[in-house]
Formats: sequence, structure tokens, C-alpha cells
Amino acid sequence: MTDVITLGWRERLALPSLGVPVLKAKLDTGARSSSLHVEWLEVDERADGTWLRFQVRTTRKGGVSGPCEARATGQRSVTDSGGHTTTRWFIHTEVELAGRRFMAEVNLTDRRHMLFPLLLGRTALNGRFLVDPSLSYSQTPRRAVRDPS
Repeated sequence: MTDVITLGWRERLALPSLGVPVLKAKLDTGARSSSLHVEWLEVDERADGTWLRFQVRTTRKGGVSGPCEARATGQRSVTDSGGHTTTRWFIHTEVELAGRRFMAEVNLTDRRHMLFPLLLGRTALNGRFLVDPSLSYSQTPRRAVRDPS
């Protein structure tokens, strides 16, 4: 196993398989799953499964990605920090953070009232990173190495 990297409570990362070169994320060890804000979402049933088309808001000031597409891994109930439960679509997507690339399961939801378009939860962080809440934007962009897991 490679060395575990310590990150801050918020970092910049990329979602290469969705065509998102940079995105601010809150790293939340209290949240099990990761959540990504989408502006809109369309469901397309195909012979090879359920596919989702959506658009990611990349900045608080309204910057958006091009249309994204990913195969759904399913729908599950998620309870937010306020205790509200909703059913959300999940996808697997590649994350590039702190010089590493790895796959993470992410749910698609409306986070327009949140400060960060992506919340990266403990399932994605586990075994890869430690989070030091006294740090913020601790990583500088660098060439990613693919994580074997």
C-alpha cells in the first residue's frame, strides 16, 4: 500500500471521466457517501442498463460543465445531515486528488445551497487519505498516479 496523504477539510480535485478539470470539494469524514451537485438530471433506460445525463455546477457563480453521462449503479436512500431522507441515483466516477486517481461512488443531488458542489465522504477517503481539519487547500495540482484499488 502507498503512503496515506494528509489533506485539508476542503481541497480542489478533478473528475476526469466526467470532463470536469477542477472542482472544489468538502472532505467530510462524517458522511458515508459522496454527493455531487447536478443542475439537471435525465434518466435513459438502455439495453445495457440505466444511464444518467446531467450537468455539474463547477463554481458557485454558475460555471457549469458540458453535459455528462454515466451508467447508474443504482438508487438508494440517503439521509442528509439535517435528518431528511431522499432517494438518489449513484454512479462510479474517477476522482483525481493529491496526485492520485481512483474510482469513487458518488450520488447525484441538488447541492445548490451548499458551499461546495462536491462532498467527498469517508468511503472514498478511507485507506487513501487522512483529513486534518486545520488544513485547507493543502494540495497543489500534480500529475496523478492511478490507485490500484
